[in-house]
Amino acid sequence: MTVDKAEKNGRPAGRGAPRGAATRAALLEAAAHVFTTVGFSKAGVSQVVAQAGASVGSLYHHFTGKADLFLALYEEFQQRQQNRTRQAVSEARAEGETDPARLMYTAARAYLEGCIVERDTAALFFSGDGPPGFDSRLRTRLREWTDRNAALFRKADEPVDEPLMTVVSGSMLVAVSEVVRLDDDAARRFADEVTDLLSELRPRNRRAGDAERPPSTG
Repeated sequence: MTVDKAEKNGRPAGRGAPRGAATRAALLEAAAHVFTTVGFSKAGVSQVVAQAGASVGSLYHHFTGKADLFLALYEEFQQRQQNRTRQAVSEARAEGETDPARLMYTAARAYLEGCIVERDTAALFFSGDGPPGFDSRLRTRLREWTDRNAALFRKADEPVDEPLMTVVSGSMLVAVSEVVRLDDDAARRFADEVTDLLSELRPRNRRAGDAERPPSTG
């Protein structure tokens, strides 16, 4: 099943009841274990329900199949990542940081840290082993994440620097693929180096504006 079909056929029934929520959570936990152990393509619904101690019927009551499980896991991961980046930016602001670009790259570093902390989960989504169409969705969502964070820090009258957003989101995609392969210390050094490099980038209109400023007379 493709990503689009899984989204259209998602079934929210039963999610509000405590028992249904517990079953859904158990199925997601089991799916995460199975997918990270054998890979999405080799995983079967029977393995997930056996791991969860549930029935096939209960799985299809909450999800349309393993693609739907995969997408639900991804959305939960993305929400945790968004929470991490918001927290990092909030702390940076509390410490007095006001530069929009530095705040955006603080968010980027927090995103990479989340991928290190949840290495197995991140590797699952960035390994290329997902439902048909997921890689395209992943690139789109990372670009949306970059745009959303940039919009939070960009001045109201500043246009979006599309090439810059493409460079940042593309760099983040490659960086995540690297940090999930490294041990913790090496991954954090690499994440620091990537964000240090990204922090040198500035929107072109801002650079042009800086160039027009008269030199300081000291």
